Amino acid sequence: MSGKHDEWVYETVEEMGARFGIRATEKLLDEQTPYQHLEVWRTERWGNLMLLDGVMMLSSLENFVYHEMMSHPALQTHVNPCNVVIIGGGDCGTLTEVLKHREVESVVQIDIDEAVTRAAERFFPELTAHNDDPRVSLRFEDGVAWMRNAPAASVDVIIVDSTDPIGPGTGLFGPDFLADCHRVLREDGIMVGQSESPFYHMPLMLDYHRAMKAAGFAERRSLLFPQPVYPGGSITGTLARKTGPLDEIRPLAEDVATRFYRTELHRGLLAIPPFMQEALGDV
Repeated sequence: MSGKHDEWVYETVEEMGARFGIRATEKLLDEQTPYQHLEVWRTERWGNLMLLDGVMMLSSLENFVYHEMMSHPALQTHVNPCNVVIIGGGDCGTLTEVLKHREVESVVQIDIDEAVTRAAERFFPELTAHNDDPRVSLRFEDGVAWMRNAPAASVDVIIVDSTDPIGPGTGLFGPDFLADCHRVLREDGIMVGQSESPFYHMPLMLDYHRAMKAAGFAERRSLLFPQPVYPGGSITGTLARKTGPLDEIRPLAEDVATRFYRTELHRGLLAIPPFMQEALGDV
């Protein structure tokens, strides 16, 4: 479905009494997939904009912040991240960032909804340009089931690039899935999961930390960073490690081009803001 418009596209968060809008000029795609309602709009200032079930996922203007922060902190904390698994991430932006690391030998990306990747190929081609990299295996299936059946101690880094905990993303926040992630990681393995906004979703963050702790992860840190199209203008990615600390960071290689992530910024974001530390307490 395509048609020219001159209207505002809104995401409403009823429980917070909040609404965020972007002026759109044309609807480029309107599709009910087997799993969710997928829309892509052309906007006045933000480039193309993707929504899933009415929730803003990414825009051309600022998606690099999220994709870099969901990939480089985990990869730079691991000593030698050879084998990476991405659960979700159907737009392939996180995959593109992971592939910038020469030490990565294989990346398996599992997203349940192939339509998201096909839409990204059409409307965000800069994010899918490296999908044919020989290191990549794209799988369109249930990431929760894949993780449940994966061999123990077989992966170095797991990236959970999920939607909100509604619809197909619900299981990616659950304790059983996080326990499976812990099992599948090697002894020095690291995972990172999208963990929402502390301003809008602090109870969810608390539950996420509790579930990671119960799964056996030794240390957890929620990195807070800006994301203009998300509720509250910010979001977190929560790092968790099976053994060892999360503050030992390898310098970023000179050939890894970034627009937001840098080693010094990573170190600073490990210092959790006092309001988040107070809320998380001893979790």
